[in-house]
Amino acid sequence: MSNLMGSFSQSMDVKGRMSFPVKLREIIGERFVITRGLSGCLFAYSLEDFQKMSEAIRAVPMSKGLTMQRFFLSWASEVEADKQGRILVPQNLREFATLSKDIIVTGVANRAEIWDKARWDEFNNNIDEQDIMEQMEGLDF
Repeated sequence: MSNLMGSFSQSMDVKGRMSFPVKLREIIGERFVITRGLSGCLFAYSLEDFQKMSEAIRAVPMSKGLTMQRFFLSWASEVEADKQGRILVPQNLREFATLSKDIIVTGVANRAEIWDKARWDEFNNNIDEQDIMEQMEGLDF
């Protein structure tokens, strides 16, 4: 399985269309699912990976997983790149992620993330390297 990686600057037009990076589309596919993500971005999954995530979420007992089911699954939308490689991001997802004209698309292992550039910059400016070092403890690389 290939990993999605890299960061790509994109633009969104007033209709909510944006070019999805070719390098990521080659892995994630021309049709994929976008949904709400964490930290104010959108998550994009291949159809196969979204199915796996959906099954894992559904396996959690409703008493513990109802909010997670609603957060990720009820907002999910299948999109397909047009001949120019653009996707249409649904209005409700654009509003959730406060997407404006300047967009960053990142590859993060099995998913892509779609960020408003200002929010992406703010997120990156607040990363604490000490926290990263602590998270890396015990990893063998």
